[in-house]
Amino acid sequence: MANGMTRVLHILDHSLPLQSGYTFRTRAILKAQDGLGHAVRGLTGLRHTAPLTGVEPEIHDDLPFYRTPGKPSGPPGLSEWQEIGAIARRIEAAAREWRPEVLHAHSPALGGLAAVRAGRRLGLPVVYEIRAFWEDAAVGNGTGNEGSLRYRLTRALENEVVRGAEAVVTICDGLRGDLVARGFPAEKITVMPNGVDLALFGQPLARDADFARSLGLGDGPVIGFLGSFYPYEGLDDLIAAMPMILARQPDARLLLVGGGPAEAELRAAAAASSAAHAIHFIGRVPHHEVDRYYALVDVVCYPRKAMRLTDLVTPLKPLEAMAQGKLVAASSVGGHRELIADGMTGTLFPPDDPAGLAAAMADLLEDREMWPARRTVARAFVERAHDWSRNAVRYDSVYQTLLTRKQAISGSAA
Repeated sequence: MANGMTRVLHILDHSLPLQSGYTFRTRAILKAQDGLGHAVRGLTGLRHTAPLTGVEPEIHDDLPFYRTPGKPSGPPGLSEWQEIGAIARRIEAAAREWRPEVLHAHSPALGGLAAVRAGRRLGLPVVYEIRAFWEDAAVGNGTGNEGSLRYRLTRALENEVVRGAEAVVTICDGLRGDLVARGFPAEKITVMPNGVDLALFGQPLARDADFARSLGLGDGPVIGFLGSFYPYEGLDDLIAAMPMILARQPDARLLLVGGGPAEAELRAAAAASSAAHAIHFIGRVPHHEVDRYYALVDVVCYPRKAMRLTDLVTPLKPLEAMAQGKLVAASSVGGHRELIADGMTGTLFPPDDPAGLAAAMADLLEDREMWPARRTVARAFVERAHDWSRNAVRYDSVYQTLLTRKQAISGSAA
């Protein structure tokens, strides 16, 4: 490490050009670290599904990424073991070429285990960053069951990475607290909260009234959700609340932008609702067009259901909405409470309760005089505590501690 610059190789499940909350956080981290003077590259495992270009490293948005060729194959257990080996070998090859000083692996655990294995062979410190517990994410997505064999094995692999890494990072206090409760030392775990790249989300567009009318939104007010339609997001509760919201706000409209596993059921529920005329599905839109739809929305609503995933993990979307100058309303699950101060930066309502959601939303829509102040306070909160250009500095102390420790060990060995 020289002149404050560190060479960091980030090990990732997937990356740009794929678009997801995972890739957007990765992009923000790498861009911010690059802006601070660090040299950064990414390396993806076998789960990255974009076609390989044949050029190494691939460049996307001026960021370089190494790829691990191949696809997962074979029976469960053996397939994952082979996958870890393939990623570890790719890390070693990239490290011999590029000479990183730190391996920074991001969940899930397969990449983390590969980084720990490669780090030991290379003599490089490993930072492991947990964005969510993937066994809980599988439950939330409807692809897993809490307490199942797969759930327990995924949790055991995560524990193995946490033990093997020199430092651990989580995106929120909920995840950190859960690891400490498992017996891991608190001093090993640092919180790097979700952030917003204000260069991307900090300049909201003006509302296009003609565009709003073309979508059937009229003059509003407009409640919006922009994101993935997973069961745990609770959009069924929002749809169920719409008739009660219309009883107090007849001109209110609901704009749903995105798609996902729960989409078919949500569309059916909306079609059967007495508020069907006020619920508008847009489908997925390119990321560069999201701002245009944000501009149509007065209140962005996040009615997440209560479960381990939502209680432990802070989402990124409410921060993006605050940066866009939007009012935010959300269920009072743990992940939301860590981000939103009720009555100050947003409105909280009880989870899994359409009537409670409707009452809170109607109250918010009726109290328009406080909207400008709420938006100002929320935007200032993002700038102060969740701007990636500031948050990324927190990694520096973690890297510096590990490199100083490595130098001390090397010196004593000499």
